[in-house]
Amino acid sequence: MKRRINLILILIIIFGAIIIGRLIDIQIFNHDVYKAWAQGQHRLFQSVQPDRGDIFAQDKKGDLYILATNKDSNLVFISPGEVKDEERVANELSATLDLEKELISEKINQKEDLYVIIKKKLTEEEIKRIEEVNLAGVHLKAENLRYYPEEEMASHILGFVGGESLGQYGLEGFYESELKGEEGLTVGEKSSRGYLIFLDSKKSNPAQEGSDLILGIDYYIQSEAERLLKKAKENLDIEDGQVIVSEPHSGKIIALASFNNFNPNQYFEYDLEDFMDTLSQKLFEPGSVFKPVTMAAAIEEGEITPQTTYVDEGFIKIGPDTIYNYAERVYGQQTMTEVLEKSINTGAVFAEQTIPHRTFLNYIEEFGIFEKTGIDLQGEVSSRNEELKKGYEVNFATAAFGQGVEMTPIQLIRAFSVFANGGKLIKPYLVEKVVKADGTVLETQPETQNPQVVSRKTASKLTAMLVSVVEHGFGKRAKVDGYYVAGKTGTAQVSWSALGIEKSGYSDKTIQTFIGFAPAFNPRFLILVKLDNPKTRTAEYSAVPLFHDLAKYIIDYYQIPPDYEE
Repeated sequence: MKRRINLILILIIIFGAIIIGRLIDIQIFNHDVYKAWAQGQHRLFQSVQPDRGDIFAQDKKGDLYILATNKDSNLVFISPGEVKDEERVANELSATLDLEKELISEKINQKEDLYVIIKKKLTEEEIKRIEEVNLAGVHLKAENLRYYPEEEMASHILGFVGGESLGQYGLEGFYESELKGEEGLTVGEKSSRGYLIFLDSKKSNPAQEGSDLILGIDYYIQSEAERLLKKAKENLDIEDGQVIVSEPHSGKIIALASFNNFNPNQYFEYDLEDFMDTLSQKLFEPGSVFKPVTMAAAIEEGEITPQTTYVDEGFIKIGPDTIYNYAERVYGQQTMTEVLEKSINTGAVFAEQTIPHRTFLNYIEEFGIFEKTGIDLQGEVSSRNEELKKGYEVNFATAAFGQGVEMTPIQLIRAFSVFANGGKLIKPYLVEKVVKADGTVLETQPETQNPQVVSRKTASKLTAMLVSVVEHGFGKRAKVDGYYVAGKTGTAQVSWSALGIEKSGYSDKTIQTFIGFAPAFNPRFLILVKLDNPKTRTAEYSAVPLFHDLAKYIIDYYQIPPDYEE
């Protein structure tokens, strides 16, 4: 008996020693470790996500229209390990969410996952039904999503916010750092049940909301440009089309429209090529709209005037190559102004040959054709035009009338601005103001990239020549009664290489273009219309009428006084 009591006492002493040793280890030797663990269970460190900045268009009065904002939404997810009745869950969610039962069953069987999303952007009816059935393992969660209320409108300008909450393409990508804001941090104490009981304001940092972007895009002009492109699809069966409207003196973009838009709210339903902005990311050969650049170079060098004449024979020989006019027409004696009016290829070659080829190449560079414009859009491209720079005689001849020289539409409208603003190369821009969360406003200032590409006198001569194109030439359909309009047509064949076909020469497809400004001698706007393979022979019957309709709309919208009375 005594021996048993002694054994029990010994065990109690040993057990007590173990407990005391453990307490000494916890409270003395590893005090800091366990203190940190305890604090970690009660301390709260929670990141705070900022709201992304909004993007606005405006109208002529300065009223704002939301193009991109944030919207609360709900998603449903499952925790596969919590699901008790797999068959019922699959049946209920399939019927409620209009999803395949097999797809839901596959997700339920992903047992290694704690969190499997079933569907995002739920409707009110879907949310209500899920709450009513109250299925084990099925959960609703609120989320803040990027929302584009105008859907496809201006989609190539905007881009979208992807699954990683990062801006991609367009303005969303280019202005990612300004739009996203800065993440905040909440530091405090929480109860054993996880509730916040104390906020440490000294260590907590509030989230800094993203900046808003106010574009120079006019809501109504953008809408009208996109409407006219849809009409061109119906009437001319275009494969694609673009319209740019800018202020030639400042570089501000008023409209930037593409026919092949996408809905950024459902960006995941599209292929990558659908996101390409053909206005700043796709090269093309402009054709005869480039002839004014050739004329400007020769006039600026003093080698020709608008009245200089030459005799057109319908073709011109360049070594073994022969260059013809459109439809092999023969015009006889013509002035340089008439060359633009009738868009005579041989006349453009004549003008180019009056100056050294190196000089011509320098002017192309001065007009900004060899470099990006710097427009505030993600992914802008440009061509080095290496083939043209090789110096072959025939390459300079074809470049004189816009074949064999590559550029983007935004580069072309920047180059043409030179004629409308007195000779300056101006950087195009979309964002007019950046409004920070604290109310600070940063305004974009017009940026001159080349103060004098050509003299004001040369620009004035080109303007008069371009007015003559609209008054007497192939641009007649661009005329708006009571106003002088300056412009130029272009119909360019599309090379096989541009179509992704390894073959020299040109296909039967055409790009038909018209570019012009009004009122010609005090320009308020510059418009580029580019239509891909319309079912007409030349731009005179496709791009020119569209230009007229948009120019008339803008003149009426701005209430621009007429130049003269009819």
